[in-house]
Amino acid sequence: MGVFRINLRQLLMQPPVAGHVTLGLDPAYRTGCKIAVVDETGKVLDTTVVYPTPPQNRIEEAKAKLKQLIKKYHVSCISIGNGTASRESEDFVAEMLGEMDIECGYVVVSEAGASVYSASKLAAQEFPDFDVTQRSAVSIARRLQDPLAELVKIDPKSIGVGQYQHDMPPARLDEALGGVVEDCVNAVGVDLNTASAPLLTQISGISSAVAKNIVAYREENGAFTSRKQLKKVPKLGDKAFEQSAGFLRVAGGKEPLDNTGIHPESYEAAKALLETGGFTPADVRNKDLSPLNDVVTGKKGEELAEKLGIGVITLRDIAKELQKPARDPREELPPPVMKTRAMKLEDLAVGTVLQGPVRNVVDFGAFVDIGVHDDGLVHISQICNKFIRHPSEVLKIGDVVKVQVISVDVAKHRIGLTMKNIKEAE
Repeated sequence: MGVFRINLRQLLMQPPVAGHVTLGLDPAYRTGCKIAVVDETGKVLDTTVVYPTPPQNRIEEAKAKLKQLIKKYHVSCISIGNGTASRESEDFVAEMLGEMDIECGYVVVSEAGASVYSASKLAAQEFPDFDVTQRSAVSIARRLQDPLAELVKIDPKSIGVGQYQHDMPPARLDEALGGVVEDCVNAVGVDLNTASAPLLTQISGISSAVAKNIVAYREENGAFTSRKQLKKVPKLGDKAFEQSAGFLRVAGGKEPLDNTGIHPESYEAAKALLETGGFTPADVRNKDLSPLNDVVTGKKGEELAEKLGIGVITLRDIAKELQKPARDPREELPPPVMKTRAMKLEDLAVGTVLQGPVRNVVDFGAFVDIGVHDDGLVHISQICNKFIRHPSEVLKIGDVVKVQVISVDVAKHRIGLTMKNIKEAE
């Protein structure tokens, strides 16, 4: 159970690739590759279908279509699903980008659960005019822009977070994985003016009905300008506000503290702390508040905490939030590796040193994406020089690691990797 939780947490907490107009590509053979272009906020700009893979092999026609879309919408990132025909689609995209004089890269993303989402009632409500395959392409694009916001729309069991997960009692698995999703969403926090209803539902104290009411209130009355407006949302009572307010952010609103993880009930203490340090609430938006560290440490911190009637730990947490408002813990993790060319299994040789993200962690090792269609396996014995009982003691999904090829079996599509004693060829 612990491994399932860890794997799901790492999938959800992958760093977002924000600020890009993204082209999502859902690979396929006979039915063609479904394409969706979404803007920086995830809004769908265009959709189409191209046929660069067997049996059609209409490569030049597909290139012309995609080049037109890339230029028209200034696409700077391409998200490719890792399912059927992913290898051929990646080769096609790499070849196409090589013919274009633009700054655009691609990332191969996990499409686990994309088909489940695209056929769900939620997807039908979100995109009533799209067919199932178009919705899947949109999901693939968005899960690169913000994996957490997209993956919360999918039943955690359908994401596939490890071996033998379906051997667990369903009720226990639902409870465990659902708890991980809620923890991740609350740790990151959500923007009250952009969050979808499924994302809001994961916030403590927000039910599905209340989440829909928040979105409806936002659409009817415009963007929220303060957390206090939440009390005007139907069915959102004082208790729900108390539980949820600290996890909901309002950027650019009337109250600068609304864009931090500080709960409204601690605003008075936060403002007193700012005043003690010689700052005002407005300084939270644009000033370096690191001098507050001196105010909350040592004897000063203890005296101030006693004066404000709060604990020293709470005071330090408030100071931390003031210094990094709207902090996203995912920013501390290495971003996805953006590629512009594709490698083939046949290109690999024993001794080659590569770098890539960890895609999955299992009992016997970890699978690493090294830029070819098949992930390489770092056996548990090849992870480090010390004894470990499980790979998760050292690695987690999303870690970008340096590996060296120790074996290649082209016929069986197997790649053996090591992380021990790596020496690059001179």
